Amino acid sequence: MDPVIIVGAGPVGLTLALCLARQEVPCVVLDEGPGKDEPRLARTVVLPEDAVALLERLTGAPLSRAGFRWAGWRSMRRRQVMRDITFDDDSGPGPLHLAQHVLTGTLRAALARESLVKIAADSRLDGIEQESSGVTAHTRGPRGTWWRGSYLVGCDGPRSTVRKLQDIRFPGRTAVERHAVAALRTELPWSEEALLHRSPPWRTSGPSAGEITGRPLPDGVWRLDWLLPPGKDLVTPELLVDRVRETLAGWNGGDTPAYELLDTGVHTVHHRLARRWRVGRVFLAGDAAHLLGALGTQGLVEGLRDADNLAWKLGLAWHGGPYEALLDSYQAERRAVIAARLRAADQALPLLRGGGGLRGYVPGAARGHDALLTEGHLGRGALGAPGAYADSPLAPEHLDGETPVATPPGALVTDVQVTAEDGSFVPLHDRLGRGALLVVLIAPGTGVWERKHWVTAGVMPRLAAAVTALPYRAELLVAEGYPGAGAHTVLLVRPDGHLVTALNGVRPADLYTAAEAALGGPAPTAGAGTARSGSGAAAGSR
Repeated sequence: MDPVIIVGAGPVGLTLALCLARQEVPCVVLDEGPGKDEPRLARTVVLPEDAVALLERLTGAPLSRAGFRWAGWRSMRRRQVMRDITFDDDSGPGPLHLAQHVLTGTLRAALARESLVKIAADSRLDGIEQESSGVTAHTRGPRGTWWRGSYLVGCDGPRSTVRKLQDIRFPGRTAVERHAVAALRTELPWSEEALLHRSPPWRTSGPSAGEITGRPLPDGVWRLDWLLPPGKDLVTPELLVDRVRETLAGWNGGDTPAYELLDTGVHTVHHRLARRWRVGRVFLAGDAAHLLGALGTQGLVEGLRDADNLAWKLGLAWHGGPYEALLDSYQAERRAVIAARLRAADQALPLLRGGGGLRGYVPGAARGHDALLTEGHLGRGALGAPGAYADSPLAPEHLDGETPVATPPGALVTDVQVTAEDGSFVPLHDRLGRGALLVVLIAPGTGVWERKHWVTAGVMPRLAAAVTALPYRAELLVAEGYPGAGAHTVLLVRPDGHLVTALNGVRPADLYTAAEAALGGPAPTAGAGTARSGSGAAAGSR
């Protein structure tokens, strides 16, 4: 079977390639650039814990050491501290902040060790042809050629060639927000905390009073963002230097500390959503499918979640045949999540950016606004938390044995320690992304006994037989406990970590029904486009 073609070698395309390689699916990444990324400290990413866990699982690298974990979050309005959050063992780790070129470098290093992945540099896409058996892409440039693939995924950014070639509309709003950005090395009163400062007292009037965000990076570097007034006014070097000096003085009692300006830029936020994310064997992911980022939200994170959602579905289709309903569910699930995120941001923008008026005098309004902005910056709530797929077409109908746990169906499961089939103790999230459904039995007390003592006792033999009979490869795990789950609860978890259902006890019929639903229906019949894993070739060209 031909490899999957990935167009674009940004973080989303590289992540998707690693996700597919983990499932023994060969792919070729068409990189328009030279195969490396220019260092830019003013271009950074903020990763919540689910994204960090995904990337560390894929790369095997301690990504947390390459960036900076915020020790806290401080938000201010004028001179008043509105919110002061400390990240610790109880509240969970803070977001990870790192330069985007560091992230892509880590992904490229991991891909260099993957025999199933080929990165073709200086390969600019200019044509796509589809037929029932596959897709053909043409690239121009020094290495221009034809590439043959089973599927093609456009991860080629806001100006996506893939999207244009497939004639997919990309409606939305232009320049929702603009920010002037500077990366500098200096000392601030909040050495390890990220800071959001609204209406700073040294800027007392005009639409540019706005807000300033300060986010620490390793080695004493900070990224500062200033919200710009609406319009297309040129951001000159002189303006940026004035903003830097004014801000540093305001935060340090009137004296400007020594600083080294390392990089500058202007970050413009657009809100757009592609009408379709799939056309036959062609898919869109990341900025090619959606643009968002106002109010502190991170569009890149949603692109990583796109890759995680799509990879296991492509892997199943590549190995097992045309799971059309499963492939269709990618658009249904991910587009719905992004649409909800965009609606939440668009509803909040008039309140937060509308200026004075009556709403400025409403009791509690300032704190409510601060809570919305905090959600966006910290990856929480409607603006940032991982989306749940409660209304997914893959959700099973009501099951008699269904039981509630702390995680609602469709949401990302909590990471608990589990016992794997070889008897080892591992985090549940470490078993994700391998192309297998996970069946987790909650069995208090098993952790104190060797696996050989309980694997043939109680409900285990019946559950093991039920797992073996499932229509798709599944891994049986055992956990001492899970939030909100009683003894002998059985969790069915998708390869991307989202809960399918929780069952009260071992119920083979319900388990089978739920697993079949999670795969989009019955498995394709033999011979309907099936393919074996490990075909060897990482890319086909002609």
